[in-house]
Amino acid sequence: MEENRKRQDNILYIKNMVCRRCVMAVEDLLERLGLHPVSIDLGSASIEEDITPEMKGRIAAELEKIGFELIDDRKSRLIEQIRSEVIRLVHYSGEGIRTNLSDYLSSKLNRDYGYLSKLFSEVSGTTIEKYFIAQKIERAKEFLAYGELSLNEIADLLGYSSAAYLSAQFKSVTGLTPSYFRKGKRGMRKPLDKV
Repeated sequence: MEENRKRQDNILYIKNMVCRRCVMAVEDLLERLGLHPVSIDLGSASIEEDITPEMKGRIAAELEKIGFELIDDRKSRLIEQIRSEVIRLVHYSGEGIRTNLSDYLSSKLNRDYGYLSKLFSEVSGTTIEKYFIAQKIERAKEFLAYGELSLNEIADLLGYSSAAYLSAQFKSVTGLTPSYFRKGKRGMRKPLDKV
């Protein structure tokens, strides 16, 4: 039990980590501070050393300089873990989007989905489902901007039942049709931490 607690004390929870480049930036920062990362993932970093309050303050200050934020309270950490898991599911997993979102999050975070959903809505002002849809639309924008896939292929990759359903949801969220977006509105993509 003591060893498990000690390992937990060596985990940093970090807000705004949304991509592999973020992971590399955090790893570089920790190494520059003389720390030894054991593992770094979206939203968290585990380091070998014990983290003193002074070191934690220094890490927080350095993280802020590059657009990240250290998270200390449990609810905020859980919200960030939900966001990270949704981003991982939509942007970095192969067949993952075809999974049931509530089952996926419950199993990844070892929590009841009802609790996760209620907490996420209370803290972020939106539902997990709307956040999931927003991430899928951002991913669709990315595919549309590349111009290499048809709308049917994009819909299939993102787990939509049809291109028409994706198109309707895309228009509902962005106010644009996918074809209009593809023709010239590529600059309208949002950074993932702003979705």
